[in-house]
Amino acid sequence: MKTQINRFDFLRLLFAGAVAVYHAVVLSRIAPRSGWEEGLAQAAEISIQGFFIISGMLVLGSLVRSERLGLYAGKRIRRLYPAYAVVILIPAIISLILTQDFGGVLSYVIPNLAFLNFLEPTLPGLFDNYEGIVNGALWTLKIEVMFYIALPVIWWFIKKPGKLCMLVWIAMFLGAEIWRQFFLHFDHAYSDQLARQLPGQMGYFAIGMLVNQNWHKLQNPKLWWAGLGVVLVGLTLWLPILHILRPVGLALIIIWIANAPGPRLNSARYGDMSYGVYITHFPIIQACIAAGLFATPAIGLIASFGLTIIASFALWHLVEKRALLPSSHYRRAS
Repeated sequence: MKTQINRFDFLRLLFAGAVAVYHAVVLSRIAPRSGWEEGLAQAAEISIQGFFIISGMLVLGSLVRSERLGLYAGKRIRRLYPAYAVVILIPAIISLILTQDFGGVLSYVIPNLAFLNFLEPTLPGLFDNYEGIVNGALWTLKIEVMFYIALPVIWWFIKKPGKLCMLVWIAMFLGAEIWRQFFLHFDHAYSDQLARQLPGQMGYFAIGMLVNQNWHKLQNPKLWWAGLGVVLVGLTLWLPILHILRPVGLALIIIWIANAPGPRLNSARYGDMSYGVYITHFPIIQACIAAGLFATPAIGLIASFGLTIIASFALWHLVEKRALLPSSHYRRAS
């Protein structure tokens, strides 16, 4: 799959920024339970779903290009884990310095390094705000990892056209929606959390994979594709029961932006910071709130986003880039 990688980098940075803006508003309680907060929540949800679509496209391409399964696994680990581990360990070290509570810090570090953030989302002595959650953005990383693990099995079934291939595609789309709807209508304390786990998100990864497999047909998108995509996404916001249409609508918008005429939008020229923005913004916002910077919301927002950009830039150049193979398209883009 030949891609305009800079345009996808721009989209990923845009999606990460939308999630960061939502978290800044909801954590600081600038506009609690307002229409503004609700709109940003929907934008953040759509942005995460857009991440999953692009992940389905690019990671399937990575798997297909890999000569062996070990190489594919190594590339995924190099891209995801070093920066993730740093983001887990730095707050843990700060907590340990402040409290000397080795057991409490260890109870956070162990499950979080294993992507089991829900088991212990807090650290001793850090953040009284928002139930003390250190990094509420990391729940999607577990879903990404589960998709990486499942992808080679899925690819084995769909790489050869036929009835079995078609059944697998149908199962991914319908199965995801059945999972979501079941838990959204199931009266349980964790229903919402279960609904958004991997089976419920598979439709987005699947549409990304489908785009990857048909990329040669999508090089010259029409403007009406984007229009149709906006209509489909809008329908799902108006009538949530039509949610099964959202992966298709969002994919149409992404395809059009990726291939539409215009500048390449090389947002990764000085480093691919979208991943860094996504995994660092939450604890930085929490720290700015703890420091009282959001007493004046404008100062809090400027400080949070400025520090997030600095942290993301440093994370890319000191950790992420160094961990990647020289052939990585992320390194080539920057």
